[in-house]
Amino acid sequence: MPLDDAQARLAQVQDRIARAARLAGRKPEAVTLIAISKTHDAAAIRPLIAAGQRVFGENRVQEAQGKWPALLAETPGIRLHLVGQLQSNKAEDAVALFDAIHSVDRPSLVTALAAAMDKVGKRPACFLQVNIGAEEQKGGGAIDALPDLLTQARITGLPVAGLMCVPPLNVDAAPYFALLAKIARDHGVDGLSMGMSGDYEAAAMIGATHVRVGTALFGAR
Repeated sequence: MPLDDAQARLAQVQDRIARAARLAGRKPEAVTLIAISKTHDAAAIRPLIAAGQRVFGENRVQEAQGKWPALLAETPGIRLHLVGQLQSNKAEDAVALFDAIHSVDRPSLVTALAAAMDKVGKRPACFLQVNIGAEEQKGGGAIDALPDLLTQARITGLPVAGLMCVPPLNVDAAPYFALLAKIARDHGVDGLSMGMSGDYEAAAMIGATHVRVGTALFGAR
């Protein structure tokens, strides 16, 4: 992607986030834009870095390990977020590479991450993923299991930054975002990782602190 295309795409997404936030009486800077770079190689990512984007998201630990160490060496100050499902046996690798992990969804993963953080000496921010639409095929813990998971995460010392969800496809996402925001308030949690290329403006209006945007920045895969 040429630099001017990257700059235009980034500016458009940033402007839409800012407008949505202001409509809801929020400050635009309260919403962090995570550029989802999964399946894109370093050559595709560099123009967005050159355009000024500094927060990126990946779905798989192994894929991120293959391209990000070199990119991070080139440009200090980039923050990496893991937004895909995480196997417990990859917890140590994830802690070592990422600054935030958005898919903490079960007690065994909380235990694995706590041990990995103690071993590595690094404590990435953690979002607890909620299966907001109660979909069998989706990642995330059940809504009614969240209180126990949150208690375990806090007791074991995980830095709980917020909640994360992926609403069902092909329906209005706004009610699901509103539900996640209510659940977060009820449990004294501030961060909300919600909203993707098709619905990030709605998410920004409803309280998202992090939106995960891939296609609108990189184009269709």
